[in-house]
Amino acid sequence: MPCAGGNVGAVTLRVAPLRSGHNAGPTRTRLSVREVRMIDMSALQQRLDPLFPGLMGLQLRELAPERVLAELPVRPDLCTSGGVLHGGAIMAFADTLGAVGTVLNLPAGKRTTTTDSSTKFIAAARVDTVVTGESVALHRGRTTMVWQTMIRNAEGKLCAVVTQTQLVMDGG
Repeated sequence: MPCAGGNVGAVTLRVAPLRSGHNAGPTRTRLSVREVRMIDMSALQQRLDPLFPGLMGLQLRELAPERVLAELPVRPDLCTSGGVLHGGAIMAFADTLGAVGTVLNLPAGKRTTTTDSSTKFIAAARVDTVVTGESVALHRGRTTMVWQTMIRNAEGKLCAVVTQTQLVMDGG
């Protein structure tokens, strides 16, 4: 998913220990600054609406640098002939959430694309219900970010777990 743009807002300071060697002396610290994009959820939803996630009916519910929550109505056109949500729809839903999470963490001038995705299907989601996706950051690095998304059906049962890697590239 291309970078969604937006104003760079809050700055997060991380304190990281500096040590050299196995039994180095006292731990020194350094401060590293990470800019976090403050993107308005309604503006991001408007960007998604004319694209594939919007065509599927994805609705963002919560955005944070380390977590994205969204819902997807299980419409007949997203289902198999058996009336359950198609695996491809589940994967596309999850992929979008991981990409959105990455966009929230991109520095200015960067963009992202998915390089790897692994899906484990566990249970079905029936037509005319709503699934919920929660994507959490496992790794937010300078060149890659890894997100794990859990998709749950209307009863709260886990339907799928998707883990994906997002590449951070120049050219936002």
